[in-house]
Amino acid sequence: AQKRLYILNQLEGAELSYNIPGAMLLEGELDRQRFEEAFCGLVARHETLRTGFEMVKGEAVQRIYEEAAFQVEYVQISGEQAEETVRQFVRPFDLAQPPLLRVGLAELAPDRHILMFDTHHIVSDGVSMDVLIEEFVRLYSGEPLEPLRIQYKDYAVWQQSDEQKAQLAKQEAYWLDMFRGELPVLELPTDYPRPAMQSYEGRTLQLFMNREKSEGLKRLAAENGATLYMVL
Repeated sequence: AQKRLYILNQLEGAELSYNIPGAMLLEGELDRQRFEEAFCGLVARHETLRTGFEMVKGEAVQRIYEEAAFQVEYVQISGEQAEETVRQFVRPFDLAQPPLLRVGLAELAPDRHILMFDTHHIVSDGVSMDVLIEEFVRLYSGEPLEPLRIQYKDYAVWQQSDEQKAQLAKQEAYWLDMFRGELPVLELPTDYPRPAMQSYEGRTLQLFMNREKSEGLKRLAAENGATLYMVL
């Protein structure tokens, strides 16, 4: 998956397509030194955040660094500047230069800040971002974290084992059989025509549901061995 994302990231127009940005409002007293130390602790804790990607003899490889310089970006802004500040915070990553995590803190007032964060999908996803935020809160609160038993590279090695390769080959054969022949273009009933060339333009549509429906979807996913993302 990381090799695929590395190649896709090289495509023209895809520079920001695999960024995972976010922002949240922080209200209350904030210790900037402890704030930055907590994020530095995350970078030291997770090898993925200290991993760079490059081409070696025509092959995409990952390189894990013992250390990766990390610094929170600080800025003081007014409320009117907030939206533009968050927008400009999201910019392309150089995949060869870790950490592939960027954090910013925009001060609106001494007790009011906007936390901005951005990471690349090659080292993170929605689930892992939730984990990082949870661990950040615990580190900032001074709570010690249990050492990690495995790192992502251990999973990658397991995925490349002979046993796992055989399982993947079996799955590949199944899906190639399912999709053999000419495949129709998926034309969803949208209110706009499909562009001839992918533009990578889009927007976010939010919807809200009650707890009962939310729990029902999670049960449906668990009963079918699927993720909530797959169900949706």
